[in-house]
Amino acid sequence: MIGTFTHKLKIAFTDSAIRNRILFVLGALVIFRALAAIPIPGIDQAVLEQFFSNNQFLGLLNIFSGGGLSNLSIVMLGVGPYITASIIMQLMTVMSPHMKALYSEEGEQGRARFQQYSRMLTLPLSILQAFGFLTLLKNQGVLTGLSPFEFSVNVVLVVAGALLLMWIGELVTEFGIGNGVSIIIFAGIVASIPQTLSQLTFAFADPSQLPLYVGFLFVALVIIYAVVVMTEAERPVPITYARQSRGTKTYGQSHSFLPLRLNQAGVIPIIFALSILLFPQMVLNILSAFSLTWVPAVLAVINEFMANSLYYGLSYFVLVFVFTFFYTAVTFDPEQVAKNLQRNGGFVPGIRPGAQTAQYLGNVITRLTFVGALFLSLIAVLPVGMTVITGVASLAIGGTALLIVVNVVLDLIRRVDAQVALREY
Repeated sequence: MIGTFTHKLKIAFTDSAIRNRILFVLGALVIFRALAAIPIPGIDQAVLEQFFSNNQFLGLLNIFSGGGLSNLSIVMLGVGPYITASIIMQLMTVMSPHMKALYSEEGEQGRARFQQYSRMLTLPLSILQAFGFLTLLKNQGVLTGLSPFEFSVNVVLVVAGALLLMWIGELVTEFGIGNGVSIIIFAGIVASIPQTLSQLTFAFADPSQLPLYVGFLFVALVIIYAVVVMTEAERPVPITYARQSRGTKTYGQSHSFLPLRLNQAGVIPIIFALSILLFPQMVLNILSAFSLTWVPAVLAVINEFMANSLYYGLSYFVLVFVFTFFYTAVTFDPEQVAKNLQRNGGFVPGIRPGAQTAQYLGNVITRLTFVGALFLSLIAVLPVGMTVITGVASLAIGGTALLIVVNVVLDLIRRVDAQVALREY
C-alpha cells in the first residue's frame, strides 16, 4: 500500500499536467490568504474582538468567509454570496421548468448559461450583504471615523473582494484540482486551526476537564474515521455491454460496473444547510442597522432559537437530510444515465433498457441516499451534542469545520488519484 502511494505521489509530481494543476491551486490559495490579511480602513480592534466574542453567529459566518471575516479583511464576505446565489439557482431548477431544462437538458452550453446566472446574482447579493453588514459594524462602533465617501469605498472594496474570490474559486475548479469554493473554505478553516486549538486549550485549562478533553479527541477521531469510510463507500451496479461490430471486427460482451456512491452530494448539504440557518439571522442583523422597530423583537426570537441546542440541532439535522436528497437529485439523473447506457449498448443484467433501467437506478440511489443522508445528518449534529455536554461553544463550530475539511481532503485525494490513473493507462 505504501509502495502504491509512493508511486502515485511520484507520478503526481513528475507529470507536468498534474503538477501544474497542484501548483495552480497552491498559488490561488496564497493569493487568497494574502487578501484575507488586508483589513478594510477604520477598524477599532478592541471593539471588534469584543463584538466577535459575544456573537457565536459570526464564528459560523467566518467559516463561510474562508476566515476573512475575523479581521474584517477586504474578502470578509468570502464565497458566501456566491454560495447563496448557487442555492437560489439550484432551488429555481425545482420551481421553474425552464431553469430545470436549462440545467439538465441543454448540455454543457445550458450549464454554462446557468452558471452565468449564478455569477450575475452574486453581484446584487454581494452589494446587499456588504452595505448591510458594514452599516451594522458602523452602528456597533467597530468601524469609526468614516466619512460617507470612505464608507462607500469600503463597500466597493468588500464587493470587489467577494467577486474576486468567486472568480478565483472558478479558476481553481477549471484549471486546478477539486471544487474551488470548497477549497477556499477549506483553506480558511486550516488557517484558523492554531486559533481554534488555543481556544480549546484555554477552555480545558482546568485539570478536572481532562476526561472531557480526551473524550473530545476520541470523538473527533471517530468522526474522521466514519466520514472517510462512509464517503468512500459505494454500491457497484453491474453493467454489461452488448456485442459490437466495428469494421470487420466483432467484439464480444464486456462487463463493467457503475459505481454509485453512498454520499453523492459530499459536503455540499452541510454548506447549504448552514447557509439557510444563518440567512435569517444575517438579514435581521443587517436590518437592525436601519432602526426598524420590529426587527429587535424578531431578532431576539431568532437568537433564542439559535441558542437552543435542541431546536438548532433538529433544524440542522432536517436541513442536511433534505439537502442531501435535493443535491443528489440535481446532480444524478437516473433517466439520463439510463439513456447514456442504452446509447452505448450497455444494460443492467435482468433489467430492461430504458425506462425500467431508469426506475431501477432511481430506486438504488434513493436507498443509498437515505442511508448517506441519515449518516451525514447525525455526524453534522454530533458536535452540537458535544457542546451541550462540555459547555464549550466552539466545539459546534469546530465540528462543522472538521466535517468540511475531511470531505474536501477526500475529494482532493480522489481527484488526484483519477488524474494519476489517466496517466498510468
